[in-house]
Amino acid sequence: MYLTKEKKTEIFQEISGSATNTGSPESQVALFTFRIKHLTEHLRSNKKDMATMRALVRLVGKRRKLLDYLKERDIERYRHIIKELGIRK
Repeated sequence: MYLTKEKKTEIFQEISGSATNTGSPESQVALFTFRIKHLTEHLRSNKKDMATMRALVRLVGKRRKLLDYLKERDIERYRHIIKELGIRK
């Protein structure tokens, strides 16, 4: 499996500074970004995998909603997470 418990803990530790802070928008966006990158690589070699394409589109939508929420609530946290993860707007 590509996303182990240790990898999730590492992602949460890098972004929020705490492995137990899994519900913050920043942590969720980081996790979605990791999964999106993995699915994108999968689709590069399996172009006709439409189930994965659908899952990718749904994940991008979820991440976009979380980023919009974060942008409305605290613009500085939004800018920081965009810069840290290298997400283009």
